[in-house]
Amino acid sequence: MTSKRPRIGIMGGTFDPVHYGHLVTAEGARCEYKLDQVLFLPSGKPPHKSMSKVSDAEHRYMMTVLATLTNPHFEVSRLDIDREGVSYTIDSLRSLQRFYGPEAELFFITGADAIFEITGWKDSDEYLTIAHFIAAARPGFCLEELPVATQRWVGQHGDRFHVLNVPAMAISSTEIRERVKKGISIRYLVPEPVEHYIMRHNLYL
Repeated sequence: MTSKRPRIGIMGGTFDPVHYGHLVTAEGARCEYKLDQVLFLPSGKPPHKSMSKVSDAEHRYMMTVLATLTNPHFEVSRLDIDREGVSYTIDSLRSLQRFYGPEAELFFITGADAIFEITGWKDSDEYLTIAHFIAAARPGFCLEELPVATQRWVGQHGDRFHVLNVPAMAISSTEIRERVKKGISIRYLVPEPVEHYIMRHNLYL
């Protein structure tokens, strides 16, 4: 009798701050693709953002921990935060592939907006050989909206690229930071413990 292959979701992002859009996406992917676990992976030094505009990694890690505490299928990893240098997604996937072993199936979960840029990521040709990709998108999104180069990238491993419709994708971390800066309520955009953490540490002011 063969044992079931573990299916691990990997939710990468800056999480500055983590919000309900991230959580709904992770839970939607878990249910839709029968994932055993979703691993949240806050980036340490994201290559596409100036670190002067990104909150301290420890704050982002703690907010993500607070946001995921009540879901037994969610876990938060310090892999990228503790690694020195720039946080490239491909390096994280390679590390997780080694950690979980060849018997595990990895599912990398990201926003569809990131897919528009993915052909410019480091070693992008290797991504779909390591993991399935789940692109969280607004309802009605279709692959024809992607640039031609990205459609070709997807076409090489079409059975490993999936689109997940998530109505809550309208929530954005950028908007939340702006609301805090302007003194506008962020209640119901982020979990209550995250809201309290932001206020306690005077983030985004």
